[in-house]
Amino acid sequence: MKALNFFSILFFFTFFSWSQQSKINGISFVASRDTINQKHINPVVNINANYAAIMPFAFLRSTKDSIIKYNSNRQWFGESRRGVKQYVQSLKKNNIKIMLKPQVWIWRGEYTGFIKMNTEAGWKELEKTYSKFILDFASLANDLQVELFCLGTELEQFVAQRPQFWFTLIKKIKTIYKGKLTYAANWDEFKRIPFWKELDYIGVDAYFPVSENKTPSIADCKLGWAKHKPVIKDLSKAHNRPILFTEFGYRSVDFTAKEPWRSDRELNVVNLQAQVNATKALFEEFWKEDWFAGGFIWKWYHNYESSGGKDNNRFTPQNKPTEALIRRQFGAGI
Repeated sequence: MKALNFFSILFFFTFFSWSQQSKINGISFVASRDTINQKHINPVVNINANYAAIMPFAFLRSTKDSIIKYNSNRQWFGESRRGVKQYVQSLKKNNIKIMLKPQVWIWRGEYTGFIKMNTEAGWKELEKTYSKFILDFASLANDLQVELFCLGTELEQFVAQRPQFWFTLIKKIKTIYKGKLTYAANWDEFKRIPFWKELDYIGVDAYFPVSENKTPSIADCKLGWAKHKPVIKDLSKAHNRPILFTEFGYRSVDFTAKEPWRSDRELNVVNLQAQVNATKALFEEFWKEDWFAGGFIWKWYHNYESSGGKDNNRFTPQNKPTEALIRRQFGAGI
């Protein structure tokens, strides 16, 4: 009984300490082919963001390819090591904290969760090249005093098939990077990640299906979250780690909350209100919770004036009614 009381008290104080911290009100800052300047950063400040995710990319030819390539001359500036440094330093001058989130892109946009080798030699080569990619950027993150480092994004089969590799990789990262760590698990993957206790945040790309309606109301979406939210909360409690939405957001299209992960061009009917309602429901369900750390809206482009708008059906909230909603929510804790 004494032990139970002790752990109950410990859990209470852990959650209390999380609740005293301001939420991570982040945007996913899309890499471009250019350097950025104050003109590009002002809209990030104006939306009251306190964090930005910077996303350098590496490339695979297919889900069976084992050689990860990155930092090539053919990549856009913002995807490279040099570009990351320029972006981070520019944003930090404006008191924007950083999550560095190196990601893998597969030719033709195949899903990274399906990366799976057919041979042991293939797995070893993949582990070698992925380690080089991640450790290189972990070292840069430490040099730049980046606050948060994400060591992988939606790599379901890689994690499931090679769990020991990930424990070893995390130990290596901790020898060179002294900030906070997370991993960005897909919405249907996060329950099976074996190494959450080794990290500081349980990272979730929060594309949960919450409504099948053409224009879901806020109430529709909140009802849909009733299925998922207790599972998310229980995982936080089980591992004694706060939940971080490493990505969240909705397209401005019909049925946006039915399959929020979909980015294909078949969904093309603009519905600005659907995006507003789904986003507002997510804010109302999570931003008040002590066990929830915050999240990063998907996604934000540097060329603000020409991004988004009333005829745009993509994820970005820029120059849409959802942008005003995010500004109010992010500003509430200031």
